[in-house]
Amino acid sequence: MSGLTLQAWWERERLRPDLARATRCMVSFMAPLLMAAYGRLPLINMVFVAIAAQSLSTVDVRGPYSLRVTLLLAKSVILAAAAGLGAIVGHSLGLSLAAAALVAVGAGYWRRLSTEYGPSLAVSSGLIFYIALAYPSGLIPARNHIIATFIGGCWGLLLQIAFWPLRPEHPLRVAVSDAWLAAADFIAQIAKPDDAPAGREPRAEIPLLGTVVNAAADALAAPQTAHLSAVGTAEAFLRQACDRGYAVLDSAAQPGRSAVVDRLRELNRAAARLSLRISAYYGARGAMSSRPDDWAESEAPFLTAAQNLARTVAIAVVSRNPAHLATTNVRVRRVGHLGRVLREKAEALAGAGPVAEALRQIEGNLPEVAAALAATIDRAGERSAFSLELTELSGAPLRPLTLALNFGGAWNRALVRYVARIGILTLLGVAVMKLSHLPHGYWLPFTMILVMQPDYGSTRQKAAQRLLGTLGGSIAASILLGLQLPWAALMAAVALCCFVFGYYLKRNYALAVVFITVFVVAMTESFSPQTLRLTEERLGSTLAGGLTALAAALLFWPVWERDRVRPILARGFRSNAELVRLSFSSATLIDQPAVVGARRVAEAANAEVFSSLQRMAGDPKDRQDRLEALAALANGNQRLTRALALALMHDPPTAAPEFAAAAEGALQALADGFAAGRLPEGLADRRSGLYRTAPPPLARAAAELSALLLEGHEFDFASLPGAQR
Repeated sequence: MSGLTLQAWWERERLRPDLARATRCMVSFMAPLLMAAYGRLPLINMVFVAIAAQSLSTVDVRGPYSLRVTLLLAKSVILAAAAGLGAIVGHSLGLSLAAAALVAVGAGYWRRLSTEYGPSLAVSSGLIFYIALAYPSGLIPARNHIIATFIGGCWGLLLQIAFWPLRPEHPLRVAVSDAWLAAADFIAQIAKPDDAPAGREPRAEIPLLGTVVNAAADALAAPQTAHLSAVGTAEAFLRQACDRGYAVLDSAAQPGRSAVVDRLRELNRAAARLSLRISAYYGARGAMSSRPDDWAESEAPFLTAAQNLARTVAIAVVSRNPAHLATTNVRVRRVGHLGRVLREKAEALAGAGPVAEALRQIEGNLPEVAAALAATIDRAGERSAFSLELTELSGAPLRPLTLALNFGGAWNRALVRYVARIGILTLLGVAVMKLSHLPHGYWLPFTMILVMQPDYGSTRQKAAQRLLGTLGGSIAASILLGLQLPWAALMAAVALCCFVFGYYLKRNYALAVVFITVFVVAMTESFSPQTLRLTEERLGSTLAGGLTALAAALLFWPVWERDRVRPILARGFRSNAELVRLSFSSATLIDQPAVVGARRVAEAANAEVFSSLQRMAGDPKDRQDRLEALAALANGNQRLTRALALALMHDPPTAAPEFAAAAEGALQALADGFAAGRLPEGLADRRSGLYRTAPPPLARAAAELSALLLEGHEFDFASLPGAQR
């Protein structure tokens, strides 16, 4: 490898967290292992110290340093509690089973709390608990396990802190994030109504009827003046935030960090460009000689979506979370389609050419935003089973802990089923371990919790990989220990396995499983005599646990989620079609209780779609065909449900039989197309009739439905199974 090539490789690698993670993993694990080898740490305590330290050292925590310390300390406490729980209940089979059920519920809760940090916590807490069950029980062992585990967690935390100054990017990212937050505030001010009549004549042309008339004119002008002042103030803050971002990035431009700074500078520039184009739209809109009565309602979804997009970019650049990047891509699609719908409406108006041109430039600017953000996230290609439902961010405080963890909301049904399955399996594993009195029987339930996943694809694809990796690593560890290598050579081999595991943890998990098994076996068995029976026991427990989890996966999940999502989405479209028919087809139907029931059905159908998409997000990449487009359709359908509900709040509600017929027909066509796996026919013609038949209270719903039809018209069915070619 030439010097130039090596330098390029190093520049690329240091932008990724793999080398730092691998180094932390190796140091965190080897320190307690070597201390135990030289008699500085009891062997039992060494196991808990090493597992806790390795677990914390391999977590890539994103966000402010206060958030990182809080999350890692919380993880240390949870691991210590799992170790103490195992030691306290280990003497009783009944208590052991009850505690195992609690650990299974905890595994589901940790995954629900965070798709980013929860899975690793579920696995590591389960491993520590099962090992504690196999060791001597009692209050004194429990106290020792708790102390050892917490010390190990603190050791892992110290290693994390030691590496943070080596990647001092957070202040730079915060500066860019502030620019995007200022852009969101600027858009929010534009979105607020000015409460002034469009096209009002100048005051000089008002007939002189006295001071009363002039005072009335001033009262009409006051809201508009206040609105313009608020927009101007927000624009000034935006300009200052962008300039401050440039200044911070310019001061940080140093050799070895130029790539990071350049990418963040481009994202800061993207905030300025998008805001400039939205400002141009605002100016052109204000210069329109007259605006339709429903313009504000048609414009609202576009500006709201643009504001939420800016806030999502602000979150993503700091968190560096792939889930936030995927959410940004979905929002980009929504803003683009809502902007195109508004542009087509402007093109049909006389004198609205500048408005249409400004909207066209915004559409062209959106791919630049997505690309600039992706370049700043070092794990942009990662996927996990995260939700793709877009939440409203306007006015929401961007608290780091709230953004990192999911404290509210109902449990996903797929996650509830996962808890039930993993609970049943691990109860079975713990019962076998305790009744058979296997010294290393914890490999049985641990392999189950390692292999079993909450979503379809992860278990079906990764179960075999995890099982084969665990078996392969177990065999390799047996061979390594059986060779009776010199102590220094054995420790060097274990250190290398730690490093390789940390490096490939996010790149190739199937390979990483092999190496984690090697050093876990080395940790638990390197200080005891190696016998064939011990190896057979470990391999048998691993094989039994993996095959049981794999059998459960094949039994419960016969299909990939992408094979199910089209008909589920079609039901969501049909539920909205029924809501439109019952709500607006005639005045006699509006007040019927059936409307309330139809809205509940539509909301339940939307929730089912997002559950399906979340499971699909956990499938392998080659099974995630058109995921972001499907998410855009699902969010568009959900926003349509909300827009229809908002229109029903008018007193009296609007009866619009022509719009109801056009909207119901469009949604039914969309549903039929997705159910059959083919491009829906005539969507362009159906879109053209929506605005013509929608009264002003339904303009927002018409805009949402038109954007939804546009997304459906552009959807590529060719890659989905069962689609008609």
